[in-house]
Amino acid sequence: MQKNLFKNILIFAAALLVISSLFSLYDVQNEKAKTIGVPVLVQQINNAEIAKIEITDSSLDVILKNDEKETIAKEAGDTFSELVKNYQIDPAKLAGVEVVVKEQSGFKFWVNVLVPIVLPLLLIIGFIWFMTRQVQGANMQAMNFGRSRARETKKGQVGNEIVTFKDVAGVKEAKEELQEIVEFLKHPKKFLKLGAKIPRGVLLLGAPGTGKTLLARAVAGEAGVQFFSISGSEFVEMFVGVGASRVRDLFARAKKHTPCILFIDEIDAVGRQRGAGLGGSHDEREQTLNQILVEMDGFDPTTNLIVLAATNRPDVLDPALLRPGRFDRRVFLDLPDINDREAILKVHARKKPLASDANLRHVAERTPGFSGADLANVLNEAAILTARRDKNKINETEILESIEKVLLGPERQSFLLSQDEKKVTAYHEAGHALVAHLMPHADPVHKISIVSRGRAAGYTLNLPEEDRRLHRKSEFLDDLAVLLAGYVTEKEIFSEVTTGAGDDLRKATELSRDLITRYGMSDKLSPRIYGGAEEMIFLGRDIREQRNYSERVAEQIDAEIDRLVTDAAARAKEVVTENKERLENIVKVLLEKETIEKDEFVQVVGVPKAVR
Repeated sequence: MQKNLFKNILIFAAALLVISSLFSLYDVQNEKAKTIGVPVLVQQINNAEIAKIEITDSSLDVILKNDEKETIAKEAGDTFSELVKNYQIDPAKLAGVEVVVKEQSGFKFWVNVLVPIVLPLLLIIGFIWFMTRQVQGANMQAMNFGRSRARETKKGQVGNEIVTFKDVAGVKEAKEELQEIVEFLKHPKKFLKLGAKIPRGVLLLGAPGTGKTLLARAVAGEAGVQFFSISGSEFVEMFVGVGASRVRDLFARAKKHTPCILFIDEIDAVGRQRGAGLGGSHDEREQTLNQILVEMDGFDPTTNLIVLAATNRPDVLDPALLRPGRFDRRVFLDLPDINDREAILKVHARKKPLASDANLRHVAERTPGFSGADLANVLNEAAILTARRDKNKINETEILESIEKVLLGPERQSFLLSQDEKKVTAYHEAGHALVAHLMPHADPVHKISIVSRGRAAGYTLNLPEEDRRLHRKSEFLDDLAVLLAGYVTEKEIFSEVTTGAGDDLRKATELSRDLITRYGMSDKLSPRIYGGAEEMIFLGRDIREQRNYSERVAEQIDAEIDRLVTDAAARAKEVVTENKERLENIVKVLLEKETIEKDEFVQVVGVPKAVR
């Protein structure tokens, strides 16, 4: 908008400059000459001060002997001879004066005739042309509205770097599955001569941050083909038919650059189940999805175009998208295990100067459940923290602090607790840590702190020793006891509780309900799923629970939740009351240092971690 405004201002300024230049042609010389009257001219002639007189149609240009210039206006019909006669000038006085009669030039004549007529006409024509151009520009924008906004890069480049499988750490199975796609793109004839059909689409499934987009770029980089990328939300507009038009344009562009990869990120934005949202069959999103289905069916068997799509919500996709011939190949990207996390950290640490004490294996151990994007964020936060401290290399200390910042938020050093609040927080966190250390199936304690981070006044960092895919009931029961340990400790020491235990109680209630309704770990209820998420597809989130059980079963579920929470609180209370001396030792160190690391914590407690 600003660019067009600046351009229009330049056009008008140029037009004004041209007009002013035309009018200045009349009086370029006159601007330098002094205007005088006829009596002055007569006097100068009588005094023999004039060297030359140039006569034109409407003026007399006088040049004095001292080279000064003067001009006299006269009527167009009057001649110089009549002027001399009327003022009774002695002809002898004109003997030494050079009199020259100048005819008006053809250019000036035509300018005088045409400018009053042509100039307004040109201005009107220019204004009409300018307005027409603006209207045409608006029409072109309207025509471009239906074109796709896909970004096109060569070989999936990020900046000037080509991404390959070497840049994607972990996800070994996913890379092996996609290596077949690379072979299809590189050597299609090898498969076609055997009657094999090139796959239409591949769906990348995984949690946010697991590297779906990066892996799609790596496929293009490995195959050395063009890479078109677009988000599913870029198809959706408030105008009917725009999304379908963009789909047609996108596939038409991609087919002109085969072999290539067409990547649609967050395809669930347009690929949700039809008929479940507002608008019925005339919903704009459904029309866009219909066009995607048609385009993926309309491939020529030899067209070397593969559509990659990514989503973390495969449960909401329309079944027509997942049938054979469309996105029938599905590649799952799981959260990385400890070895994959270490490999991912090494990839993201390539351009970062790490100190000799920065052990990425230790960092990988402290980051269970982190995705690749989370790990990249940790190292980036560590680099920022190192720069703020005016250091040249990133130490392990900065990396570990960045982990806590990513998990809980930044330190709130301005959030100062009173001595009473600080004491309550110390007992609360000490209770969590003590119960976690003495419960055989709880995760070991790595750090305790009463320094505020995010919304927490303090925190206890429990991390598993190894990655686990399956969890036992005994592990969940110990986790319940750890969650309720802070509440129990406050009640045991101060005979009342504070609001600091609210989040722990919420998590304990949710975990107890999941044990009963989702995992079938209740001894009194039959092993089945109780309830389900009734989901509004067009909103994309759970609205309410679908009750598939009676009120009598609901009462039994509530009773089981109460029993699990009560038993966990009793177990936590037993540990706290039997180990009050150890609890006091932990609190003493916390109030003194505010933070206790794993090794020092074990020394303070004085007993080894309970064995599973």
